[in-house]
Amino acid sequence: MITADDVRAAARVLDGVAHRTPVVRSRTLGDGIVLKPENLQRAGSFKIRGAFNMISSLPRGANVVAFSSGNHAQAVALASQLLGAHATILMPTDAPELKLAATKGYGAEVVTYDRYTEDRVAIAAALAAERDAAVVPPFDHPLIMAGAGTAALELIEDAGPFDTIVTPVGGGGLVSGTAAIAKALGVTRIVGVEPEAGNDWQRSLVSGEIVSIPVPRTIADGLQTTGPGVHTWATGSQLVDEIVTVSDAQLVESMRFSFERLKLVVEPSGAAGVAAVRAGLVPGERIGVVISGGNVDAARFAQLLQT
Repeated sequence: MITADDVRAAARVLDGVAHRTPVVRSRTLGDGIVLKPENLQRAGSFKIRGAFNMISSLPRGANVVAFSSGNHAQAVALASQLLGAHATILMPTDAPELKLAATKGYGAEVVTYDRYTEDRVAIAAALAAERDAAVVPPFDHPLIMAGAGTAALELIEDAGPFDTIVTPVGGGGLVSGTAAIAKALGVTRIVGVEPEAGNDWQRSLVSGEIVSIPVPRTIADGLQTTGPGVHTWATGSQLVDEIVTVSDAQLVESMRFSFERLKLVVEPSGAAGVAAVRAGLVPGERIGVVISGGNVDAARFAQLLQT
């Protein structure tokens, strides 16, 4: 398990590197609800927090390999550029074009694979061995988790106290990092939100052990994981109180709400927490919600909102 001290240490590493994103409120959502829009973060999502925290622990000039549908890819590419590392990123062939272009734009080499038929972990391990590189996983590493938790630390410092904090859940880096710091600071309830088609964390909490599922078919490409990680499960299974699910239609409506009412461009994965709150799935007097990212291109955004 990671601890609050790990998150605080990550915050010191990230000071002056990650943006301290603002807090946002909406009377339509409720006076007690506060949003943390990490879509305004460097590289468009919270992922720079974990990527920079881990890569900064490696020797300068190190080779790194990562696998990601897009947000972690961009974060690793940017962090590597800032820290003088050399990044090779494994991305699925159906990754959003915006995320692919941004990853290349930060100077990373991109290798593609089929997310439905190939094993990205095995491919990444082979690339790392071939290039004498360190693997920077998207969620399942203590430094990644601790970095992710700094978003919740800032949210609590800037707008707390809260009785509940809500985050999207893919592999669990964000929700476990959030739980580690939030529970230490008096938050009583941590709620994660998954797409209905990808409820591996929900199933795992019910069964008391890691449950794996096929790659879920959902518009939330950042949440298309097949199971909790070993490290994220060690923390999340102890500190996360509940996992709820939302439909793709609810994600789209929350993207629309965020755009029209909050003036925020949010990708499907990032909209999960807002979707759960709008659906009445998260009770509480004071609720903090992490919006995890906003990397969606204009054409895809318009297409989704027209459905």
